[in-house]
Amino acid sequence: MTQRIGRMLAGLGLLLALAACATPTRIGGQGPAFERVGRFAVNLQPLAQPPYAAQGGFSWRDDGRALRLDLSNPLGSVLARIRVEPGVSVLERADGSRESAPSPDALLTQVWGHPMPVAGLRYWIRGQAEPGGVVSGIQRDERGRPTALRQDGWDVRLSDYDEQGPLRVRLSRQDDQGQWRLQLIMDRP
Repeated sequence: MTQRIGRMLAGLGLLLALAACATPTRIGGQGPAFERVGRFAVNLQPLAQPPYAAQGGFSWRDDGRALRLDLSNPLGSVLARIRVEPGVSVLERADGSRESAPSPDALLTQVWGHPMPVAGLRYWIRGQAEPGGVVSGIQRDERGRPTALRQDGWDVRLSDYDEQGPLRVRLSRQDDQGQWRLQLIMDRP
């Protein structure tokens, strides 16, 4: 019995060590910026294709002009780095391969082969609607913060706010190409 408890504790210790290793690191940079670190889960169900699911960690740094997003696997290794600057969006994979497009929406269309209007994510992660976009079905909490909205074909759910914005962002979209879901869970600063 004592041996069994020892093995369970050793296994728990290993899991905790792996979880600590998998914590994404902040992206360094100069000057003020909006930064978040957390976990993501994506589920894609394109029509007539096998489903795709992935999860891992992310680090986000947006100084208002340039955005950098690092995506890591559950063990903490960077899988991809996305940079968005005026007029260009670049995806760099861990193997060094790169793809670029004029906007983040065009980049994801190129990578996934399906139009994915995600420019709004830059605002949704802050608890805001994308300026200039058509917004419908907006719901707010008792403090006036958005908790649900529909924009660019996405159903956006925002919850568990801190001083920077929501700690949980859930996006879903269903169109003639399939069903798409993304969830971001931010670590508390």
